[in-house]
Amino acid sequence: MEMVWLCTVLILMQDVLAVTWLHLAKQTSLRGALRDPGVCAGLTGLVEEQVRVCRRQVEAMEAVKRGAELAVEECQYQFHSRRWNCSTLQELQVFGKVAIPGTRESAFIHAISSAGVAFAVTRACSRGELEKCGCDRKIRGVSPEGFQWSGCSDNLSYGIAFSQAFVDNPERSRGISSSRALMNLHNNKAGRKALLAHMKVECKCHGVSGSCEVRTCWRVMPPFRKVGNVLKEKFEGATEVHPQRVGSRKLLVPKSSRFKPYTAHDLVYLLASPDFCDRDPRHGVFGTSGRQCNRTSPAMDGCELLCCGRGFHTTQAEVVERCSCKFRWCCSIKCKQCRHRVEVHSCR
Repeated sequence: MEMVWLCTVLILMQDVLAVTWLHLAKQTSLRGALRDPGVCAGLTGLVEEQVRVCRRQVEAMEAVKRGAELAVEECQYQFHSRRWNCSTLQELQVFGKVAIPGTRESAFIHAISSAGVAFAVTRACSRGELEKCGCDRKIRGVSPEGFQWSGCSDNLSYGIAFSQAFVDNPERSRGISSSRALMNLHNNKAGRKALLAHMKVECKCHGVSGSCEVRTCWRVMPPFRKVGNVLKEKFEGATEVHPQRVGSRKLLVPKSSRFKPYTAHDLVYLLASPDFCDRDPRHGVFGTSGRQCNRTSPAMDGCELLCCGRGFHTTQAEVVERCSCKFRWCCSIKCKQCRHRVEVHSCR
């Protein structure tokens, strides 16, 4: 474990800027401030390549901010009961230093962030918020299933292209031969593929009394929660890799021959994660002391695993809930307030 941490410290400085643009999630609305492309250089967390994208497409930056918010919210939802729970910091490194170098936590962050930008920009296109894009009108005619393509299909190809330009270019500028850049670019792409692979078709029937004589359909993105669920599964099955020279190219290959070959949809990582048990501010680890746990759960949210064997404190807390609700004509619901005491378990 000490060797893992030593490697992490040595590569920290070259990776610290990888996802600092997620700091946009902590800023107030950008809509009013982004009338002038000159403000792009003052946005906290952007690197030079992202400032250039901002200046070219300043109107899209509010959507990028929303994409950053989606990524942070989804990460915290997916990991709320784990030792590393995606807690954000007020500093530039939104998820803390430990999430930056090539761990599987870093893999998830890159994937969900890349997907978040693609999702939010695509949604802005469909809502008519951006001048340079709109609905995807390329899908036309009659489908093999017999329905008519019409309506406003989500223009995901535009959102993906924007995500590539904004999220990937900082990695490419570091040199494609960098192992960390190869890992991050792969996971960025896997995040966007999770979004693309779960596009669905929505339809509307037209005809007398809803007879559906004519059915028009369009393509829409999945809910972002679906993307988060898919990427969480990919996190659980992520493949540990190492760089290997193949001819003139540097590739990432599974570290062990026992590992299954990974696909473009899978997440990969270079370094084993720490256990996240003990607080270590130098490496951005909060530890689990003080975290609430479930005394009866055998899973990661259970006191045994979440508290890392240190034990837990039990306290009494009063909970106030609505109860004995009745409908009153017309039209309200009247409830009583019930108080009861519950046990709260917290890691030592």
